[in-house]
Parts: sequence; C-alpha cells; structure tokens
Amino acid sequence: MAACSVEELLAKAEKEEAEKLKSISVQKELDLEFDIGNLLACDKNRIESRDFREKKKEDFLRSLARDNTQLLINEIWKLPTERVEEAIVAKLPEPTTRLPREKPPPKPKPPTKWEQFAKLKGIQKKKKTNLVWDETAKEWRRRWGYKRANDETKDWLIEVPETTDPNEDQFAKRIKAKKERVAKNEFNRLKNIARGQKVKVPGVGLLPKAQQSRDELAKAVSVAKSSTASVGRFQDRLPKEKPPKNTGKKRKFEPLIGDFSNEKQRQLELLRVLDSKKPKLDITKAVNTQMREEDREEAAAKRKKGAGKKGRKANTGGKGGGKAGGKGKGGKAKGGKAGGGKAGGGKRKGKPGKR
Repeated sequence: MAACSVEELLAKAEKEEAEKLKSISVQKELDLEFDIGNLLACDKNRIESRDFREKKKEDFLRSLARDNTQLLINEIWKLPTERVEEAIVAKLPEPTTRLPREKPPPKPKPPTKWEQFAKLKGIQKKKKTNLVWDETAKEWRRRWGYKRANDETKDWLIEVPETTDPNEDQFAKRIKAKKERVAKNEFNRLKNIARGQKVKVPGVGLLPKAQQSRDELAKAVSVAKSSTASVGRFQDRLPKEKPPKNTGKKRKFEPLIGDFSNEKQRQLELLRVLDSKKPKLDITKAVNTQMREEDREEAAAKRKKGAGKKGRKANTGGKGGGKAGGKGKGGKAKGGKAGGGKAGGGKRKGKPGKR
C-alpha cells in the first residue's frame, strides 16, 4: 500500500511537471492576428461554454492566456535576433495597431510675441553654425557655452571709456550688465507663459534695493495712490508734494499683431487718392473759401471808395464859398469871408480863411 502511494505521488509530480513544461506548439482552429510591434495578439477563436463551466474560471483563463502568450513568443523568435551583452535581442517591427492614449494629447504650445511678429512679417529663422572663428585664440570655438569664442569674461584688461568714471570697476559693471540681461530674458519668458495661459501680468513696481532713488520712490508713491477704486482721484496730497511726472495721456499705437483691417483700409484709401487723376474736391470747403474771398474783395472795394469820397470833400470843402457870413452847401457855417464852414456838422463859428 505504501508502494502504491509512492507511485501515485510520483505520477502526480510528473503530471504537475508536464503541466509546467508544456510543449511550445499550440493548436488553434483559427490563427491568431499578431501585431509584434505592440506585442499584441488577437484570439478570435470561439470559447466553449461547457469547458468554461466545467473548469474553474481562473484555471481556464490561465490556460488560455498561456497558450496565446506561447504563440506570441513563437512569432517573436521568428524575427532576426542579435546578441547584446550576453543577451539575445529581437528587433521589433513598426506597430500597425493604433492604441488609444491614456490621457488627452497635450495642447500645442502658444506662440510667443516674437514668433507671432516673425510669422506676420515673414521672418524665417536661420540656423547658425555651432563653431565660429576666435580672433584672439586663432582657432575655431563654440558659439555658446564653455570655452566659447570671443568670451568677454576672460579678458584680463578692459579699456576705460572717456565718458565714464575712471574709478568705476569695469569688470563688475560687465558682470552686472550680464545679470540684468539674464533677468530680462527670464522675465520675458515668464510673461510669454502668462500670456499663453491668459493670466494678467502685474506691472513692475518698486524693486527691492539697499537704497532707493528719488525717482523710484516718487514712482512707487504714484503707483500706490492710483491703486484705489477711483484711480487716485480722491487721494489727499501731502504738504509740499509735487505732482507726479510723466502722467499724461499715453499715446496709442496700432498693434503689431492681430487684426489689420483698419490699417489695410487706410493704405488702400491713400493709394486710391494718389492713383486718381483728379484730386478729391471738398465742395463745402471750396464754396466757403470762395465766399470768404468775395467778401474780402467787396470790403476792400468799399473801403477804397469811401476813402476817395472823403478826399474830395476835404479838398473842395463845399460848393461856393460865399461871402463873409454866407452859408456853404458842404455844411452849415457862419462867418468867414474867404471860405465856407466845415463840412458835415452843426453850426460853428470859424475864423476867416480857416476850415
């Protein structure tokens, strides 16, 4: 009985080992469809419901997955192989099945302000070479980065310009200018990101420094006052406070990017006026000019005519001088033998011979 039990145990162990080491050949009614590029195998064979019910679900699914995986591995070993670091590697072909993404595709990066301007003006980006000639070292070096050509930071001597302070450190000035350029580029990059995400960028206020200048403090005060709901209209001024400078109306220019219909219309109108043979005539303006000219001519003629009449009356004095004490027709006058009285007036006694 003990021998029978040992034989049964050996048979059971052999069966389990055979289950583990099944043959690599798997028989299917319909061949599987393979996409080796994605390591994908599609099994279109019908599943027998009787086998599914008789066996346990997990055992049935495990057996089915094992057979299909074996067929997929057999297809992989049909591909050309090579040895890489004591490992045999098969080169997979291009995938043929388009698999869905887990997440939505990323949105395209919004263009920067310079990219929009370059696209509008048709500016093409030119690729620069990585190597340039260095006149100091007399050799080809990189354009940017470590050991670049024409590196100003490696100069041991800097000429002091005549217009600057001779005691100013030119090396520190150059380093400061470079830091400012780097900060400006970073600020522009952040502005482009904020513009792409449609976020309002706050204006530049008072920057933190060890000592603020007078203009910077005045600018900070004006910004703080205009930050109210009334834009600083009802803010009280300090005693002896001067009005802020450069607070006039800001000039408005046409945008460099966007809708150019208005600019196009203006340019077309200008070309139409220049191209027309006859200049554009404003009837109302022309009539008003002519009427003013006629009024001026008429007034000048009246003034000239009035001046001529006065001259004649002054010369003649009146018709017939008359005797002494006589009356002249140019005007009533008494007395005077040699001439009449003054023209145009009331009664007046005059001396003889005097108008």
